[in-house]
Amino acid sequence: MTSPALAFDSSTFRRTLGMFATGITVITAQAKDGSLVGLTANSFNSVSLTPPMIVWSLGNNSGVREVLERCEYYAVNVLADDQEALSNLFASKAADRFAGVDWEPGLGGAPVLAGCAAVFEVRNSLRYPGGDHVIFIGEVARCDRSEREPLLFFNGRYRKLAAL
Repeated sequence: MTSPALAFDSSTFRRTLGMFATGITVITAQAKDGSLVGLTANSFNSVSLTPPMIVWSLGNNSGVREVLERCEYYAVNVLADDQEALSNLFASKAADRFAGVDWEPGLGGAPVLAGCAAVFEVRNSLRYPGGDHVIFIGEVARCDRSEREPLLFFNGRYRKLAAL
């Protein structure tokens, strides 16, 4: 059985997805050899309150996929509205994305970045294939929040909250 032809291309799909405003996270973990990995992601959401679970996805071709699939814990650092540079750093191809970044080790050594709006420390529980991505579902072991406003992404640009 073949799928029907789509009435849109991947560029249209991507631009249309961009109309959904999201927060920006940096997912971080420590590899078995002690090295650190981190990447910017906006594919983050809640799954369940009981037990507390979250979901996010990672491209199959990501250079840090193996580390993130094998680590026991990772951290989801929800960026604050003044952390655009951190988002850009962890979205870049920089060799050492942690150089000069203020962080402390969380569960399993996963870096918890300073100054974030919120942080979730997550047990790496489930992974599923999802097209050109792998879907991570994890159980939140610890979380914390500040009163800082979040950094947002909408229509291809960073945004900040504004009161209505």
